[in-house]
Amino acid sequence: MTIIIGCLFGSCSTDSAEKVKSENKPAPAFKYQLASVEKAGVSHLLKLPAQLTAYEQVSIFPKVNGYVKEVKVDIGSKVSKGSLLMVLEAPELEEAVSQAKERFARSNADYAIDREHYERLLEASQTAGAISPLDLSTARSKMLADSALGNAERSNWQMQQTMEGYLRVTAPFDGVITERNVHPGALVSAEAKDNKPMLELKQVSHLRLGVDIPEVAAGTLKIGDSVFFYTSAFPSKKLGGTVSRKSMNINPEYRSERVEIDVYNHDGSLSPGMYADVAIVSAGNPNSFAIPWSCIVTSTERKYVIVIRDGRTHRVDVTTANTSGLKAEVSGDLREGEKAILNASDEIKDGQPVN
Repeated sequence: MTIIIGCLFGSCSTDSAEKVKSENKPAPAFKYQLASVEKAGVSHLLKLPAQLTAYEQVSIFPKVNGYVKEVKVDIGSKVSKGSLLMVLEAPELEEAVSQAKERFARSNADYAIDREHYERLLEASQTAGAISPLDLSTARSKMLADSALGNAERSNWQMQQTMEGYLRVTAPFDGVITERNVHPGALVSAEAKDNKPMLELKQVSHLRLGVDIPEVAAGTLKIGDSVFFYTSAFPSKKLGGTVSRKSMNINPEYRSERVEIDVYNHDGSLSPGMYADVAIVSAGNPNSFAIPWSCIVTSTERKYVIVIRDGRTHRVDVTTANTSGLKAEVSGDLREGEKAILNASDEIKDGQPVN
């Protein structure tokens, strides 16, 4: 009986020792392929849709009411700044100019008479008692009133002359007539708001190429950066330009910034309205980190990278920006030079030991 109890006691002691040994045994370490986290931006080629527009364009409406007397241009006409485009006629406006001129001349004559009268009274007033102060003051007031009236009539005459000048329509800049909607004899009105423009003028020797740059790349694009583009009309012809203007404003709806490239169209092969495909090299943010694409784990809730810290896995939330074929530009609580797991997946738990 003693022997049996001794065996049982020995067996229990052995099991307890093995259990303690098992509990103290370290968890198995995993081995993964690793990649270094680099402090660098990732350059990326962006291909974006764009459209050419005239550098300057204007719809020409009548400033005054009148009849079209003569149209000196047509669609496709090339004009220079100051060139006469069309002539209107308005007999009532010409009559208003004549009347304004006559009123100014009459008021000017009245002022001349009043001034001479006042000067004579002023001279006579030097003799004591010859002219009463009231008469002298009245003459001076009338002279000043006629002077003010003359100035008003002169301004009215000049205004009528200016309005008459609008009967001759001239080009505000060099360009091409792209639209014509009137012919001689047509009545045009300055008050009508729903009328089509008489003429449409566009500058085609100098064009704007407008393109919307995604927010992730807009910050790294600078004025003077080179771009190239292709048009649907000339798909095999590579055209280039430089970034000339940035709107400095992010569209909250599309999360993009409008950028314009000046395009010089000396041979006239390009036209406003043409569609283009723009290629822009985004240099990347040098303050971001670059890692292989396969290091990034994307789930329904988050996007993260699994790095090795103190011999264990550690998940770090990141946001991505520029990408290339092999690498991605990310931002997050990463450290330059630390190791990230390649081909990472959601199955790798946080805090696992790594060889």
